[in-house]
Amino acid sequence: MRRILTTLGLAAALTLGVAGTALAGSPHFVDGTVTATRTGDTLTVSGKEAGLGDETQITVEASATAACLNPGQQFPQAANKETVTASAVVPVQNGKAYFSLDLVASFQPSCSPPMEIVFGNIVVTDATNGITMTLPGTF
Repeated sequence: MRRILTTLGLAAALTLGVAGTALAGSPHFVDGTVTATRTGDTLTVSGKEAGLGDETQITVEASATAACLNPGQQFPQAANKETVTASAVVPVQNGKAYFSLDLVASFQPSCSPPMEIVFGNIVVTDATNGITMTLPGTF
């Protein structure tokens, strides 16, 4: 009887250990896939996250600083700067999630020619798993 209980206990422990491993993930943004593209006053941040295990969805957030840049490549000391944000709940399939977020600048006074809107300080966050990635440069 003792042998049967020991065998059943060992089998249960192995089953739980395997199930725990299968459920665990290692969330990370896939190198080279997270990009930002500016079109007018909109910045589109997109990319791929992997290692999500058996999660069904994640919340992805992006933030950036939008500002006017003058022809002399200077940022005027004016009120036309702002932090823009966007977020989305993204489905996960086979441990991977693909996301695309649009951040729109809409500050006053507007950024009129010859000045143009640029975005910088771009941060992408998986709020569900607490991981963050910063995109260098301006767009």
